[in-house]
Amino acid sequence: MRKIFIFVVVGIIVSGIAFSQQPQPRTITLELAVTVALEKNKDLNTAQLEIEKADARVSEAWGYAMPSVDLSANYTRSLERPVFFLPDFANPGSNKTVPVKIGTEHSWGMTLSARQTIFNSTVIVGVGAAHIYSEAARELYRAKKLETVSNVRKTFYAVLLASEARDLMRANLKNAEENLQNVRMMSKQGLVSEYDELRASVGVENLRPEVIRADNNYLLSLDGLKSVMGLDASEQIIVDGTLQFQQVPEDRVASAVDLVKEANASLKALRLQIDINQAFLNVERSNYLPMVSAFGNLQYQAAKNTFNISTNDFFRSSQVGISLSFSVFQGFQTNARVDQAKVEVRKNEEQVASLENNLRTAAHSLVLQLTQSRQRVEAQGRTVEQAERGYKIATTRFLSGAGTQLEVNDAQLALNQTKVNRIQAIYDYLVASADLDQLLSIFPEYVDVTIE
Repeated sequence: MRKIFIFVVVGIIVSGIAFSQQPQPRTITLELAVTVALEKNKDLNTAQLEIEKADARVSEAWGYAMPSVDLSANYTRSLERPVFFLPDFANPGSNKTVPVKIGTEHSWGMTLSARQTIFNSTVIVGVGAAHIYSEAARELYRAKKLETVSNVRKTFYAVLLASEARDLMRANLKNAEENLQNVRMMSKQGLVSEYDELRASVGVENLRPEVIRADNNYLLSLDGLKSVMGLDASEQIIVDGTLQFQQVPEDRVASAVDLVKEANASLKALRLQIDINQAFLNVERSNYLPMVSAFGNLQYQAAKNTFNISTNDFFRSSQVGISLSFSVFQGFQTNARVDQAKVEVRKNEEQVASLENNLRTAAHSLVLQLTQSRQRVEAQGRTVEQAERGYKIATTRFLSGAGTQLEVNDAQLALNQTKVNRIQAIYDYLVASADLDQLLSIFPEYVDVTIE
């Protein structure tokens, strides 16, 4: 008996230690969910790298405008020295020639050359294009950041909606079970019929699958939130928040359709793409212009038949000058490239016009959704109060014997439906507000909008 007691105590201690070592669920608020997603989002990290790449291109473009300096050195070992032939001066009348070796067995050379572009339209245009590309990369990063924040907000709201639905179904099941207990007590006293008891029992059993479905939907919504945040699927989280109505400022809603053309980050990036392609067009046109550059060379040379050399054996030479190059004819290649660049500019202009129309349509649709959802929230708020009052009346009438179980079931169904409609209306409003913020490139207050 004592051994059994010891085993039980040890088992309890081991179980307690194992339980204490289990990771505790992580509490997630909306602000924390957005912060974690911005840190872990792969697409956002890729967009950040694109900014770094664009900044490097700016430095590269400036490099073409700066002087270039090259240093080269060489050594040559003549295995067989070259020869040239001279007439045989010792025998003037003969046709023979005398081979004469030239050069030395060893030669050294070192050259320092510098070149500075004086005029090159391609370099000038390229610097401007690189700056525009860098700005466009930042707008694309901003658009991706807005998209990430919007997706996290909508997914978080979906979890809150699933949580509200789960709690609602559980509360409905609890009410139905309590009602069933009352009906059974009244049935034993002969106050209600067997049919009323059967309807109450069926009502409870019909709610059980709905509760299970609501629990599963909540777990699936949590998995979706973890996926958007970039968390591991096995990590346990608890969502901290409630589905509350948060009205969007009226001035933002009223001016959304007009504001979207100036505020949308994706549209700004596309407009900058027009500027980039226009710069490429100017680059192709610059091939018609001359290129002027200055150059200079400093050279040291030495030649000897032995390796026994010193600084006195080197001789210095230097040159400076200006070079001018001008493309006279390239088989109409420049004309063709200019035409292609013009087409790209026109294509971007058409894309901008199309996106502007789509954004205005989307903004107008979201304004209508916000207005409709707000009206539904206000209307359903009053309806919930009426439905709750109706359910209490039906329950009281049934307990007093003046009503039927059918009235109670109908009242409960009406109450459930009105509560579902209300939380659905709040969810629709919050989702539309998140979409509108993304469309207008507006970050929530808790998001750092700094873009390096």
